[in-house]
Amino acid sequence: MGVELSLIHWLYVIFILGIIGFMVMRKDTTLICIIGLFAIAFVSTHSFAGSISGVFNSFVYAISELLPTILIISIIVSMGKVLSDTGINDVMARPFTRVMKTPALAFWTIGLVMMVTSWFFWPSPAVALLGAVLLPAALRVGLPAIGAAMAMNLFGHGIALSGDFVIQAAPKITGDAAGIPASDVISASIPLVIIMGAVTTIIAFWMLKRDMAANKLSTSSLKPIPPQPEKQLLLSTLQKRIFAILIPLLFILDIIAMFTLGLQGGEATAIVGGTAIFILLALTMFAHKSNGLEKITSYFIDGFQFGFKVFGPVIPIAAFFYLGDAGFVKMIGDVLPNGSQGIVNDLGQALADAVPLNKGIAAGTLTVVGAITGLDGSGFSGISLAGSVAHLFAHTLSSGVATLTALGQIAAIWVGGGTIIPWALIPAAAICNVDPFELARRNLIPVCIGLAITTIVAMFLL
Repeated sequence: MGVELSLIHWLYVIFILGIIGFMVMRKDTTLICIIGLFAIAFVSTHSFAGSISGVFNSFVYAISELLPTILIISIIVSMGKVLSDTGINDVMARPFTRVMKTPALAFWTIGLVMMVTSWFFWPSPAVALLGAVLLPAALRVGLPAIGAAMAMNLFGHGIALSGDFVIQAAPKITGDAAGIPASDVISASIPLVIIMGAVTTIIAFWMLKRDMAANKLSTSSLKPIPPQPEKQLLLSTLQKRIFAILIPLLFILDIIAMFTLGLQGGEATAIVGGTAIFILLALTMFAHKSNGLEKITSYFIDGFQFGFKVFGPVIPIAAFFYLGDAGFVKMIGDVLPNGSQGIVNDLGQALADAVPLNKGIAAGTLTVVGAITGLDGSGFSGISLAGSVAHLFAHTLSSGVATLTALGQIAAIWVGGGTIIPWALIPAAAICNVDPFELARRNLIPVCIGLAITTIVAMFLL
């Protein structure tokens, strides 16, 4: 049995529902998030001053958690500005332009390349690597930026991360919690990942094409601005071609280093970011020569202005949802009920304890538990709970522990890993320069339908 739910838990649920309602109505969520932070802090501490401080501390905590993502996006945007000014990005995009002749081909090409790349060193670095090259090519053939972001997001943070077949961090965590080997989780997840991925991406693409046909999505304003004549003089045609080959080679060396040194997650992102910084420095000095020192600073300013402008609306909502996990103690203090594993995990465990059990209910509950634990936006923080609940249910059902574990893992990561939680999908949104809340709204229906069908399939596999 989990910890008994308190007023803190119910307040959290009420404000989650309110935030979702605001999103559905396309209203800004900043005010309701701050009110929610203050209300939960006041109920927890009974201190007016402490609650006000808790709101500020929650912002500090959210920024600290998001900072690596803010940095990598800002740096990649800075590097992208240099590539654009020198015309190198046009040369780099040409091979993809030959493949991506139509918006449909662009969508599926971006998605498949993103999926394969994400298997090897996770989606956030993959978005940073691929976005600057693939996005211009996609925009040229008429794929809206929101479509490119959806492809990167669904194939990378959805399909690739939920299976995690190569790095195997997710199946190791869920497998340990369920008491089974990671290989069993991977084997059981393969059909579920395929079903979830196929249903979600096909529906998402169909909805995108429908809106494009109805002229609900403009593509003309999203096409890259052609280089200005003075910018074309920064590098010769031969120099552009040399750099267009050299830059991908440097990132390929990053991939080799990730495998050789066992780098993943934040470490993988760091080596990509560091490489981007040195590319920016070298290109700027080579292209701008005597003005290079000033231009380096200018490019960094452009990147950081973009990064913080994009993340500004996200920090309040991220702060609220981080409150549901490990952030609570740092934001407000150690005032949760004894035995609590965090608000979100307590809610998930309470749901698992409350439902009657058969194969259908077991599968449905694992999906809901996984989705609930994904609300903190990490995707990984609650998958151990999904594994534990799967172990508990499978013991009662006498079978299906691997399938239930895989189902909980898929639900948690698709929800929290970066497809429908706005701040978790910011890497793709920022690289494509689209509103993360709009991207989350467009992903919501395909992901929910995908989860429903995947859950039904899992019932028959138990």
